[in-house]
Amino acid sequence: MEYKTIEDADLAYFKTFLFENNIVTEASLKAPYGKDHTEDFFFEPTLVLIPQTTEEISKIMAYCHEHHIPVVPRGAGTGLSGGCLPIKKGIVLSLEKFNKILNIDTVNFQAIVEPGVINEHFQNEVQLSNLFYPPDPASKGSCTLGGNVAHSSGGPRCVKYGTTRDYVLNLEVVLPTGEIIQTGANVLKNSTGYNLTQLMVGSEGTLGIITKITLKLLPFPPYNTLLLAAFDSALDACQCVPAILNAGIIPSALEFMDKRGVELSINAHQISFDSNQGNAYLLIEVDAFSDDQLMPQCEKIYEVLENHRVKNILLAEDAATKEKFWKIRRSIGEVVKKLSTYKEEDTVVTRGNLPQLYDYISYLSKTYGFDCICYGHAGDGNLHVNILKLNMTEEQWEIELPKAIRLLFEKCKELGGTISGEHGIGMVQKPFLDVVFQPIQFELMRGIKRTFDPHYILNPDKIFNA
Repeated sequence: MEYKTIEDADLAYFKTFLFENNIVTEASLKAPYGKDHTEDFFFEPTLVLIPQTTEEISKIMAYCHEHHIPVVPRGAGTGLSGGCLPIKKGIVLSLEKFNKILNIDTVNFQAIVEPGVINEHFQNEVQLSNLFYPPDPASKGSCTLGGNVAHSSGGPRCVKYGTTRDYVLNLEVVLPTGEIIQTGANVLKNSTGYNLTQLMVGSEGTLGIITKITLKLLPFPPYNTLLLAAFDSALDACQCVPAILNAGIIPSALEFMDKRGVELSINAHQISFDSNQGNAYLLIEVDAFSDDQLMPQCEKIYEVLENHRVKNILLAEDAATKEKFWKIRRSIGEVVKKLSTYKEEDTVVTRGNLPQLYDYISYLSKTYGFDCICYGHAGDGNLHVNILKLNMTEEQWEIELPKAIRLLFEKCKELGGTISGEHGIGMVQKPFLDVVFQPIQFELMRGIKRTFDPHYILNPDKIFNA
């Protein structure tokens, strides 16, 4: 696909309707827009535009469509699949100034927000009205709701409450051709035509640019209990996961951590915690609308844990201890990045097959000589596998490791899963999509892409090539 190089005439056009400080041309100022949290990739954009209105985005897209200029939409840049990297240069279109909560509707339990709103800020605001927005990625303090929608992000509370996809009612979207559309309606039930809203969710900025989001909210459950269970082996911990759910308990979070990840996290943040209590851990949270509803759930969980070779159970008896336990879990991904060059695989299987997945990861690490740290959302079968380069040679890292990753993804498919649970495909998982998709599926998706983006200018070469 041939793209036009941005010239002075293009820049002059954008200056006719964008403020000068919303047009970034200087290399040092553009640099942060050329990377995200995916490994150590960097692609410098030719130009960064920071619009403030939907109409400005519409003008940008109509012009770029006409002149075949590639555009990459960007939120906070916290992604882990390279989804917002400008690999074809062109324009990075930053949504950082679309950061307003436009309405919180306490009667209809929904909110309208702009895509640049930070996830945790939104959660805190709706909680003031005793409302609840459950999706909470580990990066909730910095990731944006638009980015969450683009990847159908999840987080620890998916096991009970579902992913971002389950909360999106309607979207305002600017198409690659510049038209502005509503994908649905602000209602809970809608069987009117094709579901364009859900097509946009998880499309990774390849079909349109989201400018407004209508989200469903829930009543806020004010009571919760948090347990940290230690096991002698990761397999014991994994085998306990379906047993908890089979006992009739749906925790609001059910997280897995291996010992090394816990140690890295507590050392990095100087958290007081004895990591010798186990070789693997489950962090289990239950929530409720009254204190009396918590105890029966906890009693059942204790019984299941004791029947599955639990070594120790710690109860977070106060807010400070709860915060400490959550900090250990949420910080693992962050501290792993500082330890070594790494690759993070976002594997997901049916949760009953989690023990087999973990066992196979151990086999691959021994066979191919790589070190890894595993953690993730055990309650929904989503295991993050952080592969560390450490002492691996370049040949092992560049040639042998992709073979191991392909085998890992093939095992995921065999176990009823797929190659990404919440991080998306972007550019880094693109070479492995053939593991889970047949040629007809690729052709259907390419047909959708051509319909929305006939000149292939919006986030090109993400998910699949032209």
